Amino acid sequence: MKINKMALLSAAILTASAAFAQKTKVIAHRGYWDVAGSAQNSLASLNKAHEINVYGSEFDVHLSKDGIAVISHDDSIGGMTIEESTYEQLKNITLPNGEHLPTLAEYLEQGKKNKGTRLILEIKPHKTKEAEDRAVATTLALVKKYKAASMTEYISFSMNICTELIRLAPKASVAYLRGEVNPEELKKAGFSGLDYHYKILEKHPDWIGSAKALGLSVNVWTVNDPAIMQSLIAQGVDFITTDKPVEATGLLGK
Repeated sequence: MKINKMALLSAAILTASAAFAQKTKVIAHRGYWDVAGSAQNSLASLNKAHEINVYGSEFDVHLSKDGIAVISHDDSIGGMTIEESTYEQLKNITLPNGEHLPTLAEYLEQGKKNKGTRLILEIKPHKTKEAEDRAVATTLALVKKYKAASMTEYISFSMNICTELIRLAPKASVAYLRGEVNPEELKKAGFSGLDYHYKILEKHPDWIGSAKALGLSVNVWTVNDPAIMQSLIAQGVDFITTDKPVEATGLLGK
């Protein structure tokens, strides 16, 4: 009986892809915001991410001048620099869906109600190390207050923020975003994973296997192209962060 080697190879690839697909999970970038009634980093985007049953909802944290953690991607909003403005000045800013600028406390309070959806908390770089350290301490104190540690994972572009998180919360999941550090160095520094732009992993495809061999999780951002999603799924990444969470979930279901 002749065996068609190409057919067997194709079947093996499909089987491997299916296995990886079952492992790859979706994270909604800035929540599920590209839908009616939502907006980036709004409470609605957090809730809508929960409604579509993705692994997690990513959001961004800045610290105001008077030490209030607020949710915003950019360091300026409504014509004001967050670090240089008090919460009293910031609190009446409205998002495109009509919500006011949310605080981290409000996000955690709502997130606790969304059972099963992880909070992927990005602390944004601040202007000084001291400000970053305050942002980390404030964030961890709020997560503790709302008893949200078990559902919160941390990411940052700032190595200082990441190492401070690792120092103060050694059991927490912490992943680095910038992309210039190889998996071996991340492991030595105590990271739980890497969270790199897909172009970084196109340049260093071996980092996926290296990271997984070291026990590091592999998250890739921000992936909106279905073909790139499929390629990353086939390579066995753990997470895909995307502005298109419904489409990504659909690919994983095929």
